[in-house]
Amino acid sequence: MPIEYILGFASFLTSVVAGVLGFGGGMLLIALLPLYLHPSTIIPIHGITQLASNSSRMLFSIRDVQWSLLPKFLIGSLVGMVLFGVLLANISSAYIPIAIGTYILLNLWSTRFAVLIKKYENYYIIGLLQTGLGLIVGATGPIAISVLTKELTCKNQIIATSSMFMSISHVAKIFVFGFIGFAFFEHVSLLIYMILGSIIGSFVGTKLRSLADNNRLLFTIKLLLSLLAIKMIATVIA
Repeated sequence: MPIEYILGFASFLTSVVAGVLGFGGGMLLIALLPLYLHPSTIIPIHGITQLASNSSRMLFSIRDVQWSLLPKFLIGSLVGMVLFGVLLANISSAYIPIAIGTYILLNLWSTRFAVLIKKYENYYIIGLLQTGLGLIVGATGPIAISVLTKELTCKNQIIATSSMFMSISHVAKIFVFGFIGFAFFEHVSLLIYMILGSIIGSFVGTKLRSLADNNRLLFTIKLLLSLLAIKMIATVIA
């Protein structure tokens, strides 16, 4: 079966997951891409596909986006793009997943840590880390959504606002990799299939989301987010 069909279908499935839960799709996709793509193409291809997935998911829930959170996140993202873009070729990302995973677990489940981090936690830093680290590790959506689950109580607002944040991060990723010379047009056929799969998956996931119980879904988000964080840590340690 052609790789375009395989990864187009994978993009569809992972976007359905993200459309229902609000996260996890990007990580699932980036875990599959090394099976089919050269390492140097994984993050830029993932960036364009996830831009399609997140921006379409945001548009399908546009009324739930919390625009008041945008300015701080955007400023932080610009700083992160410049800082990590300059250091991209020299940064070792080997232990970054441990830091992300540990932060997420403490942020979600430790009341003491939540009180402590609240003094320093803001959307400037969240934007810097999510966009900056996204250049290195690809999928960083849990960084923002772990904060949004504490500040917002509506699942649709959490998912729509997170999609807005991730869209910004992926635009920055595409800009940086384009600037350093990645030839996106050499992969245009593959990208068309993956983009179409992502948009259709976002639409299906958004429709399915309305069938889920709000409280149960929020708990599921926290639980699966924790499992993903544990997987990040275990992958590096193992």
